[in-house]
Amino acid sequence: MFFIISSVLPWSIIYSIKHQLMQHATMVQLWLVGTFVFLLTSLAFGYGVGRRQQSRIDALHLALKQAAQGDLTIRLPEREGYMLAAVYAEFNELAGKLERRLQVMQRQNEMHVLEQAASNEEAVLEERKRLARDLHDTVSQQLFAIHMSASSLPKLLSISPERGDQVMEQLITMSSHAQKQMRGLIAQLRPLELEGRSLEDALERWFPDYCRQNGLQGELDWRVKGTISEAKEHQLFLIVQEAMANVVKHAQANSVTLTLSDTRSGLTMLLQDDGLGFRADQVRPGSYGLSTMQERALQLGGDAAIISKPGGGTRIRVSLPNYGAEERTEG
Repeated sequence: MFFIISSVLPWSIIYSIKHQLMQHATMVQLWLVGTFVFLLTSLAFGYGVGRRQQSRIDALHLALKQAAQGDLTIRLPEREGYMLAAVYAEFNELAGKLERRLQVMQRQNEMHVLEQAASNEEAVLEERKRLARDLHDTVSQQLFAIHMSASSLPKLLSISPERGDQVMEQLITMSSHAQKQMRGLIAQLRPLELEGRSLEDALERWFPDYCRQNGLQGELDWRVKGTISEAKEHQLFLIVQEAMANVVKHAQANSVTLTLSDTRSGLTMLLQDDGLGFRADQVRPGSYGLSTMQERALQLGGDAAIISKPGGGTRIRVSLPNYGAEERTEG
C-alpha cells in the first residue's frame, strides 16, 4: 500500500503542476520538480509509517517489562495487517502459557506451605511435651529445693547464723539459675497467633502488643482490598514476625510502620523503621533474617529486599505476585 501511494501520488502532483502551473516547463525542470516531490512524499509517508511501527515496538517493549515484573495478564492487540501482528500473537500465547503454569505452580506451593504448617503444628505439640518434661525435671525440682531450704532458713538462722548465711547464698544462686532456665524455656515457645484468624485480624492483635512490649511506636496501615489465600497469609505473618524481630534486635528504633497493600499483580508488604540503618556491605550475604524472609517469599514466587542507609532507618519490602484469583480457604 505504501509503495503504491508513494508511487502514484508524486506523478499525480507532477501532472497537475504540468497542466496548471508549469505549462511551458522543459523536461529537465519537470524532472527536477518530480524528483523533489517524489522524495518529499516518500519522506512524509516513511516518517508516518516509521512512527506507527515505533509505537508498536514501544508497546511490545512495555508489555515485556510488565511481564518481567510479574504482570502476566498484559495482552497486545492482534490486528490483521500489522507488521508485528505475528509477534504480538506469539507474545500473547507465551504470556498466557506462563500465567497458567505459574498459577499451577503457585497453588502447588500454597498446598505445600499448608502441609508444612500442619506438620509444624504436630512439631509444636511434641515440643510442648518436651517443655513440660524439662519444666518438671529442672525448674520444678529447683523450685521445690528452694522452697525446702527457705522453709528451714528461719530456724537455721536462730541456731547458726553462719550456716544460715551459706544457705541464703545457695538460695540466691538456685533462684538465679531457675530464672535463667525459665527464660530459656519461654524463649523457645512460639505461639500460633494466626490460627483461626485472618491476617488482618491477627496483625491488629499482635503488632501493637509486640511494639508496646519492645518500647516501639507502631503504626499498622492495611490497604488490602481483595482476599488473600491462606498460604499467603501464613507466610506473610511469619515474614512480619521475622522482620519485627530484626528491628528489635538490630535497629535501635523508636517507631515502625507496617504497610500491606495489593494491586492486580500481587501483594506488597513494607516495614519501615527510624533506626540506625546500615551500609549494604555491613550485611553478610545470606544473613539469617533476610535469607529466611527471602525463602518464605520465594516459596510463593515472590521476593524480599532490604533498603537501608546509615542514620536513615531501614525498609523491608516483600512482594508476592498474584497469578490467579485468590481464594481464602476456610478451616
